This record gives sequence, C-alpha cells and structure tokens, in this order.
Amino acid sequence: MNETVGAGPQILLGLGLGISILIFLMLKTKIHPFLGMVISASITGLVGGMPASNVVNSITTGFGNTLGSIGIIIGFGVMMGEIFEVSGAAKKMAQIFVKKLGKGKEELALAITGFLVSIPIFCDSGFVILSPLAKSISRNTKKSVISLGLALALGLVITHSLVPPTPGPVGVAGIYGANVGTVLLLGIVCAIPMTLVGLAYARYLGDRMYRIPSEDGETYLTKDDLKSMPKDEIAYTLVGEDEVLPSAFMAFMPIMVPIILILIKTVSTQIGYEGVLIEFINFLGAPVIAVGIGLIIAIYGLGKEQNKKEITTTMEKGIKSAGVIMLVTGAGGALGMIIRDSGAGDYIAGLIASTPLPAVVIPFAIASIVRLIQGSGTVAMTTAASVTAPMMATLGLSPELAVLSACIGSLVFSHFNDSYFWVVNRTLGVTEVKEQIRVYSIASTIVWAVGFIELLILNIIL
Repeated sequence: MNETVGAGPQILLGLGLGISILIFLMLKTKIHPFLGMVISASITGLVGGMPASNVVNSITTGFGNTLGSIGIIIGFGVMMGEIFEVSGAAKKMAQIFVKKLGKGKEELALAITGFLVSIPIFCDSGFVILSPLAKSISRNTKKSVISLGLALALGLVITHSLVPPTPGPVGVAGIYGANVGTVLLLGIVCAIPMTLVGLAYARYLGDRMYRIPSEDGETYLTKDDLKSMPKDEIAYTLVGEDEVLPSAFMAFMPIMVPIILILIKTVSTQIGYEGVLIEFINFLGAPVIAVGIGLIIAIYGLGKEQNKKEITTTMEKGIKSAGVIMLVTGAGGALGMIIRDSGAGDYIAGLIASTPLPAVVIPFAIASIVRLIQGSGTVAMTTAASVTAPMMATLGLSPELAVLSACIGSLVFSHFNDSYFWVVNRTLGVTEVKEQIRVYSIASTIVWAVGFIELLILNIIL
C-alpha cells in the first residue's frame, strides 16, 4: 500500500462515505450516475487519505483503462443492434422458432427468440418489437398472453444481463479484466437453466392469470369471455408474415458469427496450440474484431435495403445510446481504481478473508442491493464490479466468475424503479400492483435465485 494512504479505519470511512453519497445522489438528486460515480470516487479517495493529485490521476487512469478494453466493443454492439432492430431480423427469428417447434411450445419459442435477440438489442427495445408477436400467437392459439409475454421478457433480460457483447457484461468484464470469451461461454451455460426455470414459472402463471388480447390489442378477454364465443380454429398467424423480412440465414449471421469466433479463440487459447493459423484465429476471435465482423455482416446483409445515409443514421442512433453506457462504465472503472489505489480493496479483502463468507457472494450481494435501491441492472453490476474488483485477486476469485456474480446479482426483484418492469407489465395489460409484482418481480427473483445456486456450483467446480 502507498505510504501516503490513510490507515485502515480512515480508508473504510472514505469508502463508506463515498458509496453512501453515490446512493443518495442516484436516489434523491437529478445528478446522472456518471457524475455521481466521479463524485463518489473523489470523496472516497480524499477522505480515505489519498493526496488530491493522486485522486485525479487514479480517476483518469481508471476511466481510460476500462474504456480502452471494452469501449469499441460496446460501440460496435449497439450499432449492430440498431440495424438488427430496423431490418426485421428479430421477427424473422421468432417466426422460425415458432414454426419449427410447433404447437404447444410457443412459450419456449419466444424464450429462445428473446435469448438470442437480446445479445445485440436492449431488452426494452426487444420486448417492444416482439410483444405484438406474443399477442398474435395468444389470439390464435388461445394461450394466455401472460405466459407467452413473460417467457419472452425473461429470455430477453437474462442474456441481456449475462452474455457479451451486451454492453453491461462487457463493461463489467473490462472492470475486472476478465476474458470476454470465457465470460460469454459461462454466461450462456448459466443463462440456459435460468431461462428454463423462468419458462416453467411463466407457464404456471399463465394458467392462473389467463387472458387473451382482443383484436384491437388494447383489451383482454378472460376464460369466461371466451366461453361465450365460437371456438376458433388454431392458426399460426405470425406478426410480420406479410412483411419483407431478411432470410433466416442473414437474420442469425450477425449474432452467431461473433459468438462462434470468440468461442473458437477461447478454446484454442485453452488448448495452447501455436502457429500462424492459430494467431489468425486468435485475431479474428478477439472480441473487438469478432463484433466488428458481425457489424459488417449486419450492414451489408441486414442493411442492404437501406442507402448509405439511412444506414449511417441507423448506426448513429446506436452510438447515442452507447455514449451513456460507456460513460457510466468508465466512471465505474474510475471508482474501482480509486478503491484499488487507496488500499481499500486490499484492506477489505483482508477482513473478508478472515470470515467464512465465500468471495463469489460479495459482488452478487452488492449488485443485488444496488439494484433494489436504484433499479438499473447495468448500474448495479457496474457499481458492484467497481467496488469489488480491487479485492477479488487477493481473495482468489477468478475475474470471470466475479463478472457472473455481479451480473446475476443485478437481476434481483425488479420493481417500480426499473423501466423494464413497466415495459413488460404495461405491454401485457397488467395494471394491478399485486399482479405486476406477481408477473415480473417474482419471475426476475426466481431466475436470480437459480443464478445464485449456479454461482455456488461453479465456485466449487472452478
């Protein structure tokens, strides 16, 4: 520890005061989380005993180092997501899964669609795009829109929270210095059981909250309403069937190619092969190159119907949303660097090491608390990573497992301060508070709990 840094109690005082002020700023003021994190980092360092010049240097260094590793990936990813959104690729994927899986497996089809679509598209946008499809299937199959919509919502939010190149997990990986390919692989492994358990809850709830959207899509019919109506023949009339949509091959390519390239690089690195071919594979599988290739495929495959100006405007829309994410992620890196340079990380790690608390639980717990307080999953996982990154190496937890811990923790009990909570419930016509909590709050908590069990298992295995 640097000799200019304060003693243990002073370090803890600085960190406690900094985090308390950060929470207050996010809850009670109009200050953006980016500015709030910079203020929190400054107070943590100054009160913790760091010289003012060192505080400034740590903030700028932490910000730059974090964005240097993941900023380009985030930018490419959100641009690809915008193209994916406007091209109709999401609808095409949904059509394919519903038709291939067939009658009786519509919830699974929508869950798989959400699972893949949310890798390049934000879950809020993905749900808005695909919810008309869930309503259409509900009308034609007489399955409850609650089970269909909730299956879609969970499929979207789980990969959005766990699987790179989604911005949140990529940002957390940058803060921890984790291998993005390994995080991607472990994220998919964890996401599958979480999605299946969430799917089971969606089906259970659909039977108990049975409702079918009317033709206008604004009102909903119950079982009693349907008894008085002629029984319609089941038909798979999908939203978008009359639209000109991309081919199945092109719909999947921008997502699957980067994932495959990153995973091949990860496997080849683990095996330890060497040579020119392996170097080339490793180059293509570097996340920034792999996602860049996915973006090029999206531009010339999905965006071929748009002219140069239209495609540029589409990508610039994505860049605007990426800017906020990168600022928050970079500020998280700055806070993490302050905690590291102040000695707070090592000091707290020493205290935790003397307790029976597993290290893997720490990012999970912090992300869960922050999520409950302020609502944003991305801010929750970023804050947890920023606070805990300096101590994880000392505690012996792998960066990749730490990433999963923070990301899974951010899924806990979504409620009124979460925009996605409102998007899902309002779109599905759920207006009563008790029903809103029953639909999405409990569902998100169930997948969070499953993820926690998976974390403990992985901690033993790895």
